Amino acid sequence: MVKPVLKPKLASVDELFTTQAERDDAVREKVIDIPLEDIDGFPDHPYQVRIDLEMRELVENVREHGVLTPTIARLKEDGRYELVSGHRRKMASELAGLKTLPVIVREMDRDTAIVFMVNSNLQREQVLPSEKAKAYKMKLEAMNRQLGRPLNNVPPVAEDSRGKRSTAIIGEATGESHEQIRRYIRLTELIPEILQMVDEDKMALRPAVEISYLAEKEQKVLLDTMELELATPSHAQAVKLKQFSQEGRLNSDVTLSIMQEQKPNQADKIKIPRDKISRYFDEGTPVAKIEETIIKALELYRKRERSRGQER
Repeated sequence: MVKPVLKPKLASVDELFTTQAERDDAVREKVIDIPLEDIDGFPDHPYQVRIDLEMRELVENVREHGVLTPTIARLKEDGRYELVSGHRRKMASELAGLKTLPVIVREMDRDTAIVFMVNSNLQREQVLPSEKAKAYKMKLEAMNRQLGRPLNNVPPVAEDSRGKRSTAIIGEATGESHEQIRRYIRLTELIPEILQMVDEDKMALRPAVEISYLAEKEQKVLLDTMELELATPSHAQAVKLKQFSQEGRLNSDVTLSIMQEQKPNQADKIKIPRDKISRYFDEGTPVAKIEETIIKALELYRKRERSRGQER
């Protein structure tokens, strides 16, 4: 039996002319300074970059010390860079007058970038319900694409190889239950005005979830009714609105009737029809502004009455 001739393994050109330390360094992630004008924001980024007190403090810190923690970006097909993590640092750098941003360029496809972007931002101290809603939905859709699942009927009940739902996997990373993740994702079906009410803590999460099942036109009718009644629906009222909607029986009269139902824990309220006070306010004046103005007017009226009583 003829034994096969073993050919010696030849060193590559790279191995011949570089040291092991140099080869290790070549594959190690590096921080490079990239011009801000060459970096694009992440498409449909769900997290707001607000110019608030924290941002102003960050701008001063960046102006004095630079950006200490590198951002993460990926190289796009057109040769530009897409920011995955570090949108606040990029904004602070722009406001501080810097020209470049320290970046770690990481190779990743769009869905991997979405998952990374969502995970890196959920650790922030203050995340609005609307931000969670959009972020969870983006991550869920990206995970489903990676697993080859259909995107209809979000969230799906399909399971991964470990027998876990996608929403449960997201929950593990955030400390929230599968059901809570599902609730947040439902908020993306709300019209912007009602979603803003959830962000401003004017409407609780559970009623908002039920309202999300109403058609857009029905939500707009409800919004007008809430402004008229100076109230938001309780969970029980929201469930009833959803039921009437699904039965095809929800209209403006039914919506008003449900919103005028007495809530179990509701204290007596003085309601002033909008048509009686509309001439005193410009069209589109927010309800909160109307309330504030009326209270101030009553305070002035009370002071004047006291002054008159002291003069008598």
